[in-house]
Amino acid sequence: MEPMGKLRPSALSGKDLPWRILWDKEKCALCGCCTAVCPVRAISLGVHRRREIRLALGLVEKPANVYGVFHGIDQTTDPAHACMGCGMCSLVCPNSAIFPVKSDEIDKLRFHINSGGEPRRRGGRRNDPSSVLDRIKFIRISMLTDPALDAGRHEFELRTLLGRILPPEEAVGGASSQGWIPPVREIYPLIIGGMSFGALSPNMWEGLQMGVAYLNEEMGMPVRISTGEGGCPPRLLRSRFLKYVILQIASGYFGWDEIIRALPEMKEDPCAIEIKYGQGAKPGDGGLLMWHKVNKLIAAIRGVPPRVSLPSPPTHQTKYSIEESVAKMIQSMYMAWGYRVPVYPKISATTTTLAVLNNLARNSYAAAIAIDGEDGGTGAAYNVSMNHMGHPIASNVRDAYLNLVKIGRQNELPIFAGGGVGKNGNLAANAAALIMLGASGVQVSKYFMQAAAGCVGSEGDRCNICNIGLCPKGITSQDPRLYRRLDPEDVARRVVDVYLSFDSELKKILAPLGRSTSLPIGMSDAIGIDDFHAAQRLQIKHVV
Repeated sequence: MEPMGKLRPSALSGKDLPWRILWDKEKCALCGCCTAVCPVRAISLGVHRRREIRLALGLVEKPANVYGVFHGIDQTTDPAHACMGCGMCSLVCPNSAIFPVKSDEIDKLRFHINSGGEPRRRGGRRNDPSSVLDRIKFIRISMLTDPALDAGRHEFELRTLLGRILPPEEAVGGASSQGWIPPVREIYPLIIGGMSFGALSPNMWEGLQMGVAYLNEEMGMPVRISTGEGGCPPRLLRSRFLKYVILQIASGYFGWDEIIRALPEMKEDPCAIEIKYGQGAKPGDGGLLMWHKVNKLIAAIRGVPPRVSLPSPPTHQTKYSIEESVAKMIQSMYMAWGYRVPVYPKISATTTTLAVLNNLARNSYAAAIAIDGEDGGTGAAYNVSMNHMGHPIASNVRDAYLNLVKIGRQNELPIFAGGGVGKNGNLAANAAALIMLGASGVQVSKYFMQAAAGCVGSEGDRCNICNIGLCPKGITSQDPRLYRRLDPEDVARRVVDVYLSFDSELKKILAPLGRSTSLPIGMSDAIGIDDFHAAQRLQIKHVV
């Protein structure tokens, strides 16, 4: 805190901060748990002077001033250590004596978070809780002529295809002429999106992998998880569980030396290869893993020195254009695995999506396309990119699907959508809406951090310090003192719970439609929205 009487232009008061710490002196036991657990050192134990007026009985003696001291909690107003509202202090307090409160006016901290000329970086998602997906309603309910199904007792085929689905005549012709047809995988339509080993803590990553393995081995659900762009631990590469994993290669190629060296020793092929060209949270930028997280283990897997920041280039430097990537990079990935593994690109949603899609549609090696909308999350990005750049996912997916319909390939090239799916907790409803807009499945990342590990970050700019490795829950930290707070088995259990509940809710949506044999991909007559302009843009019904 600033010394009394010394003010600088950047000096702030508690009223200027987005979060204020309320502390009850009468309940506080002075145990120090709150100050020890605060990730940004926003509070500290302080010594306070207190004045008391003592009154003697009767009027013999005059009232006297008595000065004493007591110990209490101080909140710093330094912008570098401002409270970000994670609430860890209240979680560990034995007497509920302390908790953060959101400021009742617009904070002034936003004007002072660029110290040293560096713009703000953070993790999380765009600071906007609104979502078009949450406004979409399912309006086609089967009644007498087309009876609805029993969601609890009817069998549903909740599967989608990852891979190039050629027309029968092309598939037969390709098999007879060159002896090869594109590989196809039957997977669950909810994919855990790319969160790298490094961006996530070891315990979080292990918990996700354990949950996915249990769902496949014990529950019979073909769930898949993407590795993100940081490579893969050697032990997983050489295990039979690799078949549940989508290996992602990005513009930095981190960790791919280890993957290539492990190829002869792989017991199973990976589910697919995802080539990352863009990300919705930071379109036009490559990935970024800040030096705080690059410990010896992460550095060894990625093949870099420890304690250096790892920014990926904005494009794949070895390829000139997306056309060249389709012609060379995708095919080279096929060749590495003997044409047995589907390969597809992931791009950020943009106005150029259709141009990319048309190039992919002309090449039989492209297995799918993944599109990441503006509400996609990230571990580290510039605040201006997250809040002010990107394309909404709903309209971009709809345009892509209608374009495939126009060229007659809507059942051939799958579209996987991501970016803000379930951001307000409506995971199954958002996923079903995107499927009916034309997606074959959805990729979800931030939701699993919140639902399976208790992430406290929000679109109201709460916490969101994933980038500096001080995650109070240990989800995105490489500090053992922090990530030991997270039990991998608890994470795995919650991953299973999320998938089972999602499965039940998706059936409750599909049953009234009378659909059970396949996903209603592109079934736009089943949905509507109360916004006239949104209905026109998405080419769905306007309902009020």
